[in-house]
Amino acid sequence: MTNILLVEDDKRLSSLVADFLTEQGFKVTCLFDGSTLQQQIERNPPDILILDVMLPGQDGFSLCRTIRSSYAGPLLFMTARDDNFDQVLGLELGADDYVIKPVEPRVLLARIHALLRRVKSTASKKDHRQMSFGQLLINSASRQVTLASKQIALTSHEFDLLWMLAENASQVVDRNKIYDELIGRPYDGLDRSADVRISRLRKKLFDNQQNPYRIKTIWGKGFFFVPDAWD
Repeated sequence: MTNILLVEDDKRLSSLVADFLTEQGFKVTCLFDGSTLQQQIERNPPDILILDVMLPGQDGFSLCRTIRSSYAGPLLFMTARDDNFDQVLGLELGADDYVIKPVEPRVLLARIHALLRRVKSTASKKDHRQMSFGQLLINSASRQVTLASKQIALTSHEFDLLWMLAENASQVVDRNKIYDELIGRPYDGLDRSADVRISRLRKKLFDNQQNPYRIKTIWGKGFFFVPDAWD
C-alpha cells in the first residue's frame, strides 16, 4: 500500500483529502504542522509527501529546504497562493510538482499517480549501468552522482532528469519528452517546471547559470548535455 504523508494545518481540509485518498487505496498519515516532520520521515519514509505552504511555525518552503537533504522521494506542494513566483520557488527548492487550493480531488489524484508512475518506471528499468564524462560519474544502481570526487546530492527527480540528459549526450532532449516521461503531463507551452529543474541541476553541477556550457538550452526545442564539459 502506498504511504502518503500529508502536512496540512487546516484540519477539515486535511480530513477531506485523507478520506478521499484512503478511499482510493492509499494509506495516509496526517500532520498539522512541520514540528515533527523530520522525525516522521526518518521513522517511516513516505512514498509521497504532500506539503502545504502556509503552515504555523516553519512554512512549507523552509521545511522543504530542511528535509530535502534526507528525503529524496516525490514531494508535492499544495498551496492556496496562485502565484507564479511561489510555484517557481517551490520547484527551485526541490518540489516535484504543485497544486493550487482548492484542488479538485481528481486533479490531486492524477498528480499523485503521475509521480508514482515516474518512480515505478525508473525502478522497473533496473538499470545498473554507470556513465562517466570527465570528472562526472553517474551511477544508476546507487543513484549517486559525483563530480571531481565530490558527491552531489540530487532529488529523485533531479537524478532522473540528469540520467535522461546524459543518456542522450550530444543530442537535443526534446522538452515534450521531459514532460511526458518525467513530469507526467503534456507540455502546455507555459509550464516552467522543466526549466526550473534544469536550473537546479546547473547550480548543483557548477554550471554557469548565465552562460551554461554543461547543460545548454536549445530554444524552442529542449536541452543539450555537453559530454566533454566535465573536466
